[in-house]
Amino acid sequence: MSKVLVVFWSGTGNTEIMAEKIAEGLENAGQEVDLRNVIDVDPSEINDFSKIAFGCPSMADEKLEEDEFAPFFEDVEGDLTGKKVALFGSYGWGSGEWMEDWVERTQDAGAEVFRGEGLIINYTPDADGEDQCVEFGEAFAAF
Repeated sequence: MSKVLVVFWSGTGNTEIMAEKIAEGLENAGQEVDLRNVIDVDPSEINDFSKIAFGCPSMADEKLEEDEFAPFFEDVEGDLTGKKVALFGSYGWGSGEWMEDWVERTQDAGAEVFRGEGLIINYTPDADGEDQCVEFGEAFAAF
């Protein structure tokens, strides 16, 4: 079984918690995981993975974080064709439009998006939110 990349950006730690719990779920399901902050991933490494979970919170007017994550995602977008991708992130306000846009963009890039939607959690994941993330990871392992 190949390794899954879980790559994230987190400003307050909320999306990092989600990433850690999703990685835990993947590992519970027997999947080998490479969990890294986006600043520690070279865009060319995306080609080494057939399954990737991307995590980024909603920023400002429901956009991906613009300084580190968005440029990285733009760099890898062309390499997502045929890959199995999960999307996740936290948000503080809004309706989740950033995630809907991100899912559509990722599908347009040729990726197969897990469940056809991303996992979003308002603010810091509580115990139920952490459980949701673990379950998301376990299910993504079988995708």
